[in-house]
Amino acid sequence: MTQQMSATPDYTMGFSEELIASLKRFNAETSAFHLLPYLRPGLRVLDFGCGPGIISVGLAKYIDPGELRGVDMEESQIDLARDLARASGRTNAIFHVGDVTDLPFEDGFFDVAHGHNILMHIPDTAAALAEVKRVLKPGGILGCREMIGSASFVYPDMNIIPRSWDMLADLLSADDGHPDMGRDMKDHILQAGFDNIRMSASFNTYSSPEEVEFIYNLGKDWLLSSEITLAAIKYGAWTEELSRRLRIAYEKWKVHPAAFVGVAYGEAIANKP
Repeated sequence: MTQQMSATPDYTMGFSEELIASLKRFNAETSAFHLLPYLRPGLRVLDFGCGPGIISVGLAKYIDPGELRGVDMEESQIDLARDLARASGRTNAIFHVGDVTDLPFEDGFFDVAHGHNILMHIPDTAAALAEVKRVLKPGGILGCREMIGSASFVYPDMNIIPRSWDMLADLLSADDGHPDMGRDMKDHILQAGFDNIRMSASFNTYSSPEEVEFIYNLGKDWLLSSEITLAAIKYGAWTEELSRRLRIAYEKWKVHPAAFVGVAYGEAIANKP
């Protein structure tokens, strides 16, 4: 393990209540379904970039009495994950504050490594995958699911709502992130020296009144918040006028009977040689 720059030195996305609420909608069954067939009791699993631990605690159930270790660079997220594990009685889920490019584990420690929407935020993808590969056993499994921003959609788009998605992509790119990592990650995984790669793709969809309300609030209270828009203005990707027009558009979209959102993802399963 070597001393390196933090994986995300300028994480513009923040950790607002609205964003955390969106992370809590993920779970092992809906967000790690591609990995579940490879899990069995007794395995040791790494969840890198585990966030508030919703997926982690679900994965821990499938490997009990094996052990899951979750790692995230944000201490507040690890606190949430530990609270969830205690509340769920998941004593086999253990969480650490740490950087995926400098993991606090010995070589070949894990049977499986899982990441969900984390590679998209890491500037040095090669360094992250090399470190994950290091802590996997020979033959160990890597499972990743990452967003494909350019393939996601909002309907109806009111002729402007895609601009908010463009802003998100611009911010990720300004942070040296990868808004289409779900499309591109097969290449990254190959370059990292993994083999036997199996790819798939899927959508998370939002169409019920409750789901539409959730997307509306996420757009209004997080994506169009002053914290995010000021960062976008700083990078030259946004204006106050665009924010005003988008708020009006989201209000109209929320009550449209055909309102529908699809967020595209790519999934990968691979092996360490």
